[in-house]
Amino acid sequence: MIGAAYIHIPFCEHICHYCDFNKVFLKGQPVDEYLQSLGKEMAIATQESPANNLNTIFVGGGTPTALNEKQLEVLCETIHRYLPFDQNTEFTFEANPGDLSEEKLKVLYDAGVNRLSFGVQTFNDELLERIGRVHRKKDVFQSIANAKKTGFQNISVDLIYSLPGQTVADFKETLETSFTLDIEHYSGYSLIIEPKTVFYNLMRKGKLPLPGEDTEAEMYEVLMEQMNKHGYEQYEISNFAKKGYESKHNLTYWNNDHYYGFGAGSHGYVDGKRRSNFGPLKKYMEPLEDGKLPIIEEHELSKVEKMEEEMFLGLRKSKGVSIRRFSDKFAENPLSYFQDEINELVNKNLLMVENDDIKLTHQGRFLGNEVFQNFLK
Repeated sequence: MIGAAYIHIPFCEHICHYCDFNKVFLKGQPVDEYLQSLGKEMAIATQESPANNLNTIFVGGGTPTALNEKQLEVLCETIHRYLPFDQNTEFTFEANPGDLSEEKLKVLYDAGVNRLSFGVQTFNDELLERIGRVHRKKDVFQSIANAKKTGFQNISVDLIYSLPGQTVADFKETLETSFTLDIEHYSGYSLIIEPKTVFYNLMRKGKLPLPGEDTEAEMYEVLMEQMNKHGYEQYEISNFAKKGYESKHNLTYWNNDHYYGFGAGSHGYVDGKRRSNFGPLKKYMEPLEDGKLPIIEEHELSKVEKMEEEMFLGLRKSKGVSIRRFSDKFAENPLSYFQDEINELVNKNLLMVENDDIKLTHQGRFLGNEVFQNFLK
């Protein structure tokens, strides 16, 4: 059962120094043709693998809100034409502070978008410049005020910590500032240096002053403490929400459920198969001209792979992996199937078994990747 759709808009007006997502500079790109291709992909995919009403639609990028008002209208009309959803569906758009005009906000709101996710990263203007962001602190407050005025009542903000030259005190200040926004959801990620980024090249030359692992761990501890103090429940390693505002879309991934992936470079999980699309725009658009899906790679998961994914994705959630749900899904008890791995991690105080759930301990949250790797046989 497919319950979600991710739609990738690869255009950006500016490329951030840490970003390794599939993206291109907006200027001179075939944006209108790309939107037509998205419609073709949705038509083919939904015919081949139909879905009932979708629980969640997420438009990410790139920068979806880099599109102009008319293009946003066309995109939303395309989504309405091909994807089955209603007013109860969580419909999210990613946005950059500063590029979301009141006109664009109205287009999205009128099209049924009911959740916005802003890429804020930090409230320190000097740091924003250092990481290649073009917005500033004042733009965040203006954009979120405009979004609320338009009628949006479910707003999320992304923050990044362990940035070059960032101190714990500076991160605390960013958190204090962010809580004055009075929004519903936060995602907080440590900076990861990816190949083919400006930061990667600087790091290789020894010109990237990163805070270090101990400071990064301290920032994560501060993040968890402050979110809890301000009434945001940590429902996943990096995500915090007021009650009832957890991201349904992100939970689709962590619950290991099926979802469409539309657009250049996107990934999907359909009919038990992990699939990924061509990244370059031309290679993505060409197969669709011939009525074919633009899939570069497709892999049908074995039962063992599905069980492994159920563990390492599900353990990201604070409530962890339900033993009952796992057993119903695979006719295997995870405590038996992964007995050695679970016992070892429990002995290291990284995992715990509580009632029906297998979940990370507090210490385990700091070493999540180490835990997850144990379930890849």
